[in-house]
Amino acid sequence: MDSDLRRVAIVGRPNVGKSTLANRMCGSRVSIVEPTAGVTRDRIAVPARLFGGERENWIEVIDTGGIGIVDRDDLGPHVEGQVRDAIAVADLVLFLVDSRTGITPLDLEVAARLRLVDLPVILVVNKAETEQYRFAAEEFRALGLARGPFAISAQNGEGLTELYEHIIELLPGTEFASKPMPETVMKMAVVGRRNAGKSTLINHLAAEERMIVSEVPGTTRDAVDVIFERDGRRFVAIDTAGVRKKARFEDAIEFYSDARSHKSVRRADVVVLLFDVTRKFSSIEKRLARYIVDHHKPVLLVANKWDLADGYTPEDFRKYIDDQMPGLNWAPIAFLSAKHGSGVDEMMDLALDLFKQSSKRVNTGELNRVLKRALETRAPNTSGYRINIKYATQAEVSPPTFILFVNDKRLFGKAYMRYLENRLREELGLDEVPVRIILKSGAEDRE
Repeated sequence: MDSDLRRVAIVGRPNVGKSTLANRMCGSRVSIVEPTAGVTRDRIAVPARLFGGERENWIEVIDTGGIGIVDRDDLGPHVEGQVRDAIAVADLVLFLVDSRTGITPLDLEVAARLRLVDLPVILVVNKAETEQYRFAAEEFRALGLARGPFAISAQNGEGLTELYEHIIELLPGTEFASKPMPETVMKMAVVGRRNAGKSTLINHLAAEERMIVSEVPGTTRDAVDVIFERDGRRFVAIDTAGVRKKARFEDAIEFYSDARSHKSVRRADVVVLLFDVTRKFSSIEKRLARYIVDHHKPVLLVANKWDLADGYTPEDFRKYIDDQMPGLNWAPIAFLSAKHGSGVDEMMDLALDLFKQSSKRVNTGELNRVLKRALETRAPNTSGYRINIKYATQAEVSPPTFILFVNDKRLFGKAYMRYLENRLREELGLDEVPVRIILKSGAEDRE
């Protein structure tokens, strides 16, 4: 069903459990949860099913940064701007407070702001795991909000049924027979060093300020899915935290951010490896490139801030990449300025072409003919042993995966395997994507 979901924004002061509630409602860990105020900075919007079984009630949950936060990078005003934007697009607001701390001055300030919002606002008292805290929830009526309080435990899932029923009552049109989101064409992860311009690029694709953009490196901490449309088709861009050297992780937040970035590579259809052309490559880019290659992901090398690359040509940069990362000489390059939007359309065209190549299925007869010619052109040095490729077939797409049944896979060295991969890419129209070859020898065939 092609329908926009009703949006529910979760707001409140820092560290009251907003991300825990968002994760609970979505049924997965979409936001980092860590006992440090200010972990969530960008607003994270994810479809959520409130009830399972035959009853399918879908909404979009928007997790936000804490109102009033002053974090170590002084991004408080940016976070508050994201909260304001989330409320601006929401149909309903969940105001989350902490039953264990009671009413704080910041809760009073948030409540005063929300009383001015022309939206339904539900007061939700979190961390009410015991009867004592459930009774304590009543004191929050002093905040002067008409709906609530609903005492819940986002951590344990207690008290959510009544809250969900009230959300559905206030937002008619959430019930669907199946997930009410059209299929996305492609998931594209944007990865790179800190402050390379990833969030600026995502904001341009989304045509709105979904991600906080700051000169402070490491602004984005989570891996955030942003859905955007282009030419009537829906895509997912995954904005990731900037990768840094592990020895420089300052806390658990950065450790989780790094892990999310690598997970985003694994679940993406195409990876955009973003570089700042004004900075030299470091071990960070090389480590990311190796991780992408090891997981056989189509990768688009994107040279950002190209408007600042005075005196250099695309050919110069191609040579530089080939010198620094020879394992990616098959990957295409796009040149753009995310800040000004130039070159972004060309980048998307290249990404779609990579996705199409990676999804290609090859005729079995053609595959075997290509391998036969490759073997005739260059036989491996096997010290007198004769190798034989008996038969080959394509097992999977994304990445194109080919199984070769051979007489003895020990005769196929790394250099010859690279040769076969290059021949398959060249002759099967897979020029710019990784291919995966699995060897099976005769002994394994008989098992």
